[in-house]
Amino acid sequence: MLLQTKIQIPHFENQLNYDQEILTIGSCFSAVIGRKLLERKFNTLNNPFGTIFNPLSIIKLLQHALNGDAFPEDHIIHHQGRYLHYDFHSDISGNSPLELENNIKLSAKTAGQSLKKVSTLIITFGTAHIYELLHTKTIVANCHKQDSQLFQKRLLNIDEILDAFEPFHNKLIQINPRVQILLTVSPVRHIKDGIAENQLSKSLLRVVCQELCTRNKQINYFPSYEIMMDELRDYRFYKEDMIHPTAQAEDYIWEKFSQSFFTEDTKKKILQIETILKALSHKAFNPNGEAHQKFLSNLLLKMEQLTPEFDFSNEINQVVDLIQTK
Repeated sequence: MLLQTKIQIPHFENQLNYDQEILTIGSCFSAVIGRKLLERKFNTLNNPFGTIFNPLSIIKLLQHALNGDAFPEDHIIHHQGRYLHYDFHSDISGNSPLELENNIKLSAKTAGQSLKKVSTLIITFGTAHIYELLHTKTIVANCHKQDSQLFQKRLLNIDEILDAFEPFHNKLIQINPRVQILLTVSPVRHIKDGIAENQLSKSLLRVVCQELCTRNKQINYFPSYEIMMDELRDYRFYKEDMIHPTAQAEDYIWEKFSQSFFTEDTKKKILQIETILKALSHKAFNPNGEAHQKFLSNLLLKMEQLTPEFDFSNEINQVVDLIQTK
């Protein structure tokens, strides 16, 4: 009996391994993938600008980082004791305009350096709905809970996303010809836009991804949204907000991602690291007991054996401290 509609997972021709550098940018699902890559010791820069939902803001940030351009000062606002910028998530903020400016410069510089040498750029589009500042007619990445009357909401069209992406991509491959781009549409539901409106938005983003993949063989698509909608078609795979996937759903999509994009040797190394991560999260019944101390010693040995290739220094220190409390 079939209880699921299985999504055909694409085979990524240039599969990922631990020798490559990865940059993620986009919606919160991009941050989830980035976090899982970091946990498994991949060389990853994860969402350096914070969570960004719409394609034009994502492209703008990437373009500015690549060119080293300055960001407009008139997009700086003061909200609840912090200075924020309309082009960035609230993760990029400051106690003063100068501190905010320095944090913006640092994130842009870090992203720009990464773009010039990265092997894989993972971009996750969240929504095609955007907000424009009425007095400047410019798109913002985040409204930062400002008065809604300051903004106009509209739906992007396919051509304006493609037209924005093309010059960025052309510049990127001039500087970094070997870069592979992986596109995905976020499985997070933007239902405050409306159910039908969310579906329309996701459909537009999916068409954009397909067009970009068709135009360039170095651009690929991973069906995270489709996996969530079809294989995980049950509200038990959503958190209480009925918007975000649960940890179980994220793990399921990650497994599909791993099948598609990692070499066999890389999968074996990931399995070793995941075994260690699971052991590190183990809650001991008797932390000072002989059995648990032996467990910690064996765990320490496993990490030390992998240390020449992977940095387990923090984890090793954590376990050493527990052993020393015996």
